[in-house]
Amino acid sequence: MSRLYLLRHAKAGWALPGVRDFDRPLDESGMADAEAIGEAMRARNYVPDVTLCSNAKRARQTLEGLAGRTDTGRVLFFDTLYSEDAAGYLDIIRSNGGADQLLVIGHNPMTEDLAMAVSGDGEEAARGMMNYGFPTSGLAVVRFPGNLAEAAQGNGYLEAFLTPADL
Repeated sequence: MSRLYLLRHAKAGWALPGVRDFDRPLDESGMADAEAIGEAMRARNYVPDVTLCSNAKRARQTLEGLAGRTDTGRVLFFDTLYSEDAAGYLDIIRSNGGADQLLVIGHNPMTEDLAMAVSGDGEEAARGMMNYGFPTSGLAVVRFPGNLAEAAQGNGYLEAFLTPADL
């Protein structure tokens, strides 16, 4: 059994003139939300062996907020987690899927699309919450029967969906 944690980056401020979208920082509430999700992960024993993180500033700062509250395992950064679609995310996960517990810190709509695509079934409450959208700092916990290198559409089970508003 393996677990995939799909985390949308925390809330970022609007881009200032001359600042690329890629370089937008978290706002104050985003940092607090990242820390809250880190605390929730630690309390639930959601401990990744490996974290795959977008290289965008807001994703890296989300990781910093988490890492101050819980273990994030070995961290690998990918520019492609900023630009790939959900299928691209799945390819990145499969190629780094040797870990039993893998955290991906990425962006929407890719994070939401992937969580919906791989969750063939799941806890009713978690599925219901995720159907209302995937807010910033939203965390989908998807369990797979085998290795994440074999993760595919519909073969995961959505165990939980956490948002800062629910903590």
